[in-house]
Amino acid sequence: MDASLEKIADPTLAEMGRNLKEAMKMLEESQRRIEDENGKKLMSEDIPGPLQGSGQDMVSILQLVQNLMHGDEDEEPQSTRIQNIGEQGHMALLGHSLGAFISTLDKEKLRKLTTRILSDTTLWLCRIFRYENGCAYFHEEEREGLAKICRLAIHSRYEDFVVDGFNVLYNKKPVIYLSAAARPGLGQYLCNQLGLPFPCLCRVPCNTMFGSQHQMDVAFLEKMIKDDIERGRLPLLLVANAGTAAVGHTDKIGRLKELCEQYGIWLHVEGVNLATLALGYISSSVLAATRCDSMTLTPGPWLGLPAVPAVTLYKHDDPALTLVAGLTSNKPADKLRALPLWLSLQYLGLDGIVERIKHACQLSQRLQKV
Repeated sequence: MDASLEKIADPTLAEMGRNLKEAMKMLEESQRRIEDENGKKLMSEDIPGPLQGSGQDMVSILQLVQNLMHGDEDEEPQSTRIQNIGEQGHMALLGHSLGAFISTLDKEKLRKLTTRILSDTTLWLCRIFRYENGCAYFHEEEREGLAKICRLAIHSRYEDFVVDGFNVLYNKKPVIYLSAAARPGLGQYLCNQLGLPFPCLCRVPCNTMFGSQHQMDVAFLEKMIKDDIERGRLPLLLVANAGTAAVGHTDKIGRLKELCEQYGIWLHVEGVNLATLALGYISSSVLAATRCDSMTLTPGPWLGLPAVPAVTLYKHDDPALTLVAGLTSNKPADKLRALPLWLSLQYLGLDGIVERIKHACQLSQRLQKV
């Protein structure tokens, strides 16, 4: 890596790469020393002290970070082991440092560069995961993308919401449908983020007599939708699973999409099985997710990349509404969220991405046989 850094014309970029490599090397070597000692007590530096008048060098600061990372001196050594993130992980970490450096460029250069990074990453992800002509929103919190999508759905279905606000919702309450197998806390999170009362959430039971006990009951969902319409409520959005949090089951997304089209409901899909959209062989139930209105991807866990954002892909033809909903932004700092992923995807390449997902699927299949 050092030889390749010498080829970089910009000395600041080359120095940034070297500093990251040295920092990671220092932390990893400290970990090995601690494991070798394996009985000696670490000096506890958890108690905050006054800020020193004279600055400290990078080595001293990293030593402090290393000590804090190892936690309490009574912890087991195995529980504080630093994960080996590999060179592809270094690329993701470099993206955060590089983002801070890029933000110092003049406005025009910054605008062009951030627009290129955002458009490249969006195009790559849409093609890899078979979601053609989609837009992308990059976010740190996994559930944040869905909350923004809910805002977009509200603005799309309630034309006067921008002017009259929640008075519009009071006359015709929106309904968000979640599977009973959805990850814990998702409904409460959405209500808190959107300022909606809990009665706006509707839990859809899973099949109990026929089919999987972890798939949404489509017939019962349709009955609930009809009941809500009769009560003067507005069916707004349905969250389907392509891999439930507990056991990895996929809902009947094709049938759910037909139902959503019939009643004008926004369909959002999430789950680990969406990763298989990058493979050549895909189950028909997961492939149906490419027809949804939006989906949330988590490439960090799927590809073993630290500190990269989650991504929500969506399709909508009104840029004004996506801006109001917070899915698009003119701020360069928001566009730079895609930078760690932009670097990492290029480092892995399409073959590397597919190989990692394929390997994860094979490991999962082996675990099922145990």
